[in-house]
Amino acid sequence: MKDKKTKVDSGREKISFERTGREKLLDAHPEEVDGVVELSLRPSRIAEFIGQEGLKENLRIALEAAKKRKEPLEHLLLSGPPGLGKTTLAHIVAHEMGAKIMATSGPAIERAGDLIGILTNLEGGDILFIDEIHRLSKVVEEFIYPAMEDCKIDFVVDKGPYAKTIKFALKRFTLIGATTRQGLLSSPLRDRFGVSFHLDFYEAEDLRMIIERSARLLSIPIEREAASELARRSRGTPRIANKLLRRVRDYAQVKSHDTITPDVLDKALAGQGIDQAGLDHLDRKVLGAVIEIYGGGPVGIESLAATLNEEIDTIVDVVEPFLLKSGYLKRTSRGREATPQAYRHLQVPQSRLSF
Repeated sequence: MKDKKTKVDSGREKISFERTGREKLLDAHPEEVDGVVELSLRPSRIAEFIGQEGLKENLRIALEAAKKRKEPLEHLLLSGPPGLGKTTLAHIVAHEMGAKIMATSGPAIERAGDLIGILTNLEGGDILFIDEIHRLSKVVEEFIYPAMEDCKIDFVVDKGPYAKTIKFALKRFTLIGATTRQGLLSSPLRDRFGVSFHLDFYEAEDLRMIIERSARLLSIPIEREAASELARRSRGTPRIANKLLRRVRDYAQVKSHDTITPDVLDKALAGQGIDQAGLDHLDRKVLGAVIEIYGGGPVGIESLAATLNEEIDTIVDVVEPFLLKSGYLKRTSRGREATPQAYRHLQVPQSRLSF
C-alpha cells in the first residue's frame, strides 16, 4: 500500500518517491542495512576508486583501448585477499563499458547445464562475473574453455551410440573472475584470461581517504586523526575499514557523540576486541596457539586448524595473509612459526622464543 511521499537525499539531489513496503523497511536510512551500506559505499567509476594506483592505470588503459576498438574487454582475472575491491572493480568495469553485469560464484555453478543457461542469456558485450572462480568444478571449468576462446559451447546429449553434440554459438562477452587463491586455478584456465591483476593490501594513507569518503557518504563527522588511527587498525583492507567505521558510528550515536574522535574510536574498537595493531580475537587466538601450544612452531596448518576448531580456509584466506605481511607469522617448509614480533605483541617473555 502506498503512503505519503517522502524525500531522500541521494548525495547529489533530492529524490521524491512513493513510500512502498520496501521503502518503509529501509525508511530514510538505507545505510542501516549492512548489504545496502556495502553497495552504497562502493565507487562506481574508476576515478573514484582509491588506492591500487598501478592496477588502476593499467585497467584504465585496457578499458580505453577496448572502447576505442568498440570491442568488449578481454577476459579479466582479479586475485588477492578478501575485501580489497575485486567485486567493486568488476562493477566498475561494467559501468565504464556501459555493459550489463551478471554475477555468480564458483560454488553456485554445480553442473555444466547451469553454465549453459547463464551463457546463453548473455548479450553482446555483457559481463559475467564469477567470484571465487577457483572453486569451479573440473567439469564446469573445462566446459567454459571454448566459451572463453571461441564464444561457443558444446553440449552432449544422450549416451553411448545415441550421443550427439549440440553446438551453441554465444555472443561475445567478458568473463571477470575473482579469486583469493590464484594458486588453486589450473594453468589452462588461468592462461585464458587476457588481463590479470593482483590486489595487494592498502597503505594506511589510502585507507584514511577511503574512510573519510565513507564517513561523508554516511554523514558521520570524523576527525582526521581518528580516521588515520582507524586506517592503521584496518588490516590494510577497505572492507574491514568500512565495517569498523559502521561499528564506531553505532557507538558514537548510542553514547551521544556527535563526532568520531580518537578517544571515541579507542573505546569503540576496544569493545569490538580490536587491539592497537588491528588484530582481532581470532588473530590473537592463532598466534597464541602457535606460541603457547606449539612452542612457537613450526606447526602444520591442519594441526593448527584442528586445535582452534576453525576451518583451514578461514585461517589461510582470512587470518594468515595479514599476519604474514605484518611480520607476526612466517611460513617455513615445516609449517607456521611465530616471529619475535608476535611474542612482543602478546607480551610473552623473550626467554620463551624458540628461534
